Amino acid sequence: MSENIKKLGITETVLRDAHQSLIATRMPTEEMLPIIDKMDKVGYHSVECWGGATFDACLRFLKEDPWERLRKLRDGFKNTKLQMLFRGQNILGYNHYADDVVEYFVQKSLANGIDIIRIFDCFNDLRNLETAVKATKKEGGHCQIALSYTLGDAYTLDYWKETARQIEEMGADSICIKDMAGLLVPYEATRLVTALKKGSKLPIQLHTHYTSGVGSMTYLKAVEAGCDVIDTAMSPLAMGTSQPATEVMVETFKGTEYDTGLDQNLLAEIANYFAPYREECLASGLLNPKVMGVNIKTLLYQVPGGMLSNLVSQLKEAKQEDKFQAVLEEIPRVREDFGQPPLVTPSSQIVGTQAVLNVLQGERYKMITKESKKILSGQFGKTIKPFNPEVQKKAIGDEKPITCRPADLIEPQLPKFREECKQWTQQEEDVLSYALFPQVATEFFKYREAQQTKVDASKADSKNQTYPV
Repeated sequence: MSENIKKLGITETVLRDAHQSLIATRMPTEEMLPIIDKMDKVGYHSVECWGGATFDACLRFLKEDPWERLRKLRDGFKNTKLQMLFRGQNILGYNHYADDVVEYFVQKSLANGIDIIRIFDCFNDLRNLETAVKATKKEGGHCQIALSYTLGDAYTLDYWKETARQIEEMGADSICIKDMAGLLVPYEATRLVTALKKGSKLPIQLHTHYTSGVGSMTYLKAVEAGCDVIDTAMSPLAMGTSQPATEVMVETFKGTEYDTGLDQNLLAEIANYFAPYREECLASGLLNPKVMGVNIKTLLYQVPGGMLSNLVSQLKEAKQEDKFQAVLEEIPRVREDFGQPPLVTPSSQIVGTQAVLNVLQGERYKMITKESKKILSGQFGKTIKPFNPEVQKKAIGDEKPITCRPADLIEPQLPKFREECKQWTQQEEDVLSYALFPQVATEFFKYREAQQTKVDASKADSKNQTYPV
């Protein structure tokens, strides 16, 4: 091994983005806990295990408390930093929240065990990250700002370089290139990492998805250009719409100046643990083999994998599956009308749904969704290019669009949320679950109460039972 080692960091995504991308975030906590001890011995840069869609999925589908999941993971990972994904002013929901909610969520995330918060905005509007960044720094967490990577004539190397400079000025500890659709190709990765390194002295991390088939090669070129950390997933839940495989990337850099130092034997034991779970997911239909292939349409239409499956289900519901190609061609046009935003939650869903409506209605913008109106009125922030004025006029009429930071117009919300959910509150964090997903959280609280009543009844029964002498 070269003596001049620049140890490459690995962030493991198997407990968050890997299962979010492949099996709709359905891995329960009980599936994670038995393998934590081994994962903790690997020496990862961090384990991404919370945030993103996990919060919603825990409450809605798994009937689990996401805060309890985090505390259990924290108890198990004694030596490894835990990381989460945070949607700026959207937190983990789909609307902008008041600053007091954002600050409290950051505080509770770190108090319950998170070390690194990766914060992004679907428009790369840095104003929407200010509150979360300040709160993370105040609470002593590592603040990583993620740039939503996308293509378009406005997204020049100078744009990325200047954005990196601004991120460093904001006080971030590191920068992540968040390539949610697998759009970053290998030699472009070299140019991008080089530009970011010129704009900032912060460590650079790269997150991609294997959707377009170039992920591993992109990582290779990015690391050679100076990328410090890459996101990977254990092989049973890697590739396809997930990340490149951890073991493959560890082997790729072995014996080079970028050697990760991770033990393949230990990684093999972890892979062996997840392999049967993958087979169960295939057998149950939770893991659709379609998401494991290469989808080159990603590069042609800039549509992330999750967005593709969403479009298919929308068209299937409308019995208009033959319109799929027309919708794919409409997406870039809607994106251009909406100021060329990156396609990532929630902008991907909004642009995709509007494109479906435009095609199915047979007339563009005959029907405009409530969310599309929010974008065009400036409620999500500023896009890199101006909105199409005709489309904007059609959507919001003579209403004056917002030009300030959208959250400046939102009054504090915590007192209201506290009052609304006080009958269900068993822990301070419950108010945050309610704030983000009022209906889903209320259903979960009812379920939790019913389960506790059952347990109490069962304990009472066993106490009252008499046994023969």
